Amino acid sequence: MISKLKIGLFGFGCVGQGLYDVLSKSSGIKADIIKICVKDRSKSRKLPMELFTYDKNDILNNSEINLVVELIDDADEAFNIVKAAMTSGKSVVTANKKMVANHLSELVELQSKHNVSLLYEASSCGSIPIIRTLEEYYDNELLYSVSGIFNGSSNYILSKIFNENLDYATALKQAQDLGFAESNPLLDVGGFDAKFKLTIIAAHAYGLFIHPDDILNLGIQNLSLDDIDYARKNGKKIKLVNVARKLNDHEITIHTMPTFVAPHQYLYFVENEYNGVIVEAAFSDKQFYLGKGAGGHPTGSAVLSDISAVTYDYKYAYHKASQDKKLKYSKNVLLEVYVRYSSDEERNLVPFESISEEGKGYSIGTVRLENLLNKNAELLSSKLFICNTGKNIPMLALQVNEPEKAAAH
Repeated sequence: MISKLKIGLFGFGCVGQGLYDVLSKSSGIKADIIKICVKDRSKSRKLPMELFTYDKNDILNNSEINLVVELIDDADEAFNIVKAAMTSGKSVVTANKKMVANHLSELVELQSKHNVSLLYEASSCGSIPIIRTLEEYYDNELLYSVSGIFNGSSNYILSKIFNENLDYATALKQAQDLGFAESNPLLDVGGFDAKFKLTIIAAHAYGLFIHPDDILNLGIQNLSLDDIDYARKNGKKIKLVNVARKLNDHEITIHTMPTFVAPHQYLYFVENEYNGVIVEAAFSDKQFYLGKGAGGHPTGSAVLSDISAVTYDYKYAYHKASQDKKLKYSKNVLLEVYVRYSSDEERNLVPFESISEEGKGYSIGTVRLENLLNKNAELLSSKLFICNTGKNIPMLALQVNEPEKAAAH
């Protein structure tokens, strides 16, 4: 048990200021921010300037500081900071999903080697405590799938498009003005941010440390009026959906893609900057979690929760990683997708195995996940819009009868 935390904070942007606000209003945590390291020397600050530094070593080499909270955008520099802090015996709380996803195996080893805590609840799904839930509530549970909307920025944009008839550019600008979107909007709308979160969640759900480069991510940046009209004509919305699901006793599959969602499914009603996480399991059956996934205060509250956990020496145990050594990641999965294109050359980028429907400028058919992943970079740089039809994804419905449940699993 740590009597009092002395915090060195890296970053004072949207989340950093959100953390400062929620920490200053929380009376239950014994913690003080000793120093804040920032990059921009010209920016005016609302706190006394003596609290700030521009040298990371003022925190890393300060023996009084026993907790480093890392909230910067640069994933590479974040890793350098976190590694140095853990190596020097300081516990770490971070919200940097890209950094955690890219280096998770090494970070877990550092936690064990130096007997410190590394907590990152704020890296995944904002205010929803999904990592702690998977670690503690589902630690011995057989999970069929973990899926949902993990990026509040893209969901805000899609909500404004489908509910208020805004065009894509206007909706994106609103998300940026509200501070929901990342500094590079492609991280959000291209599905990268959501994929990093999915990588982390899959590690806690199934014990597999999969590098993000080996996971398919397709985004909404090429969404057009034709795609919106097609979804509406079929009574559906488009959501950016993440899926990690068990195929059999030895294999799981994971991917991030725009997906058609029907009114009988819970994700249909997850709007604006909210995230929704669906967990389907053998014993506890189906659970649905809803919470804000973007914004300084929701994310700051998740960071605050981790800070509180550090006071009683909490560490992720990675239960699933030690339980099932036979489980593997499989890309040998058929997906049914809608593809909208403007030329035959674009259409031929998608390695269809069969076609079930064709119309003016679009095709629907099956494609193997592995083949899509092999073309991931090419697809992201094209003008194609690819959307999972949702037929092969077991997402929690408002009403599911028993035969449907049996078929899904």
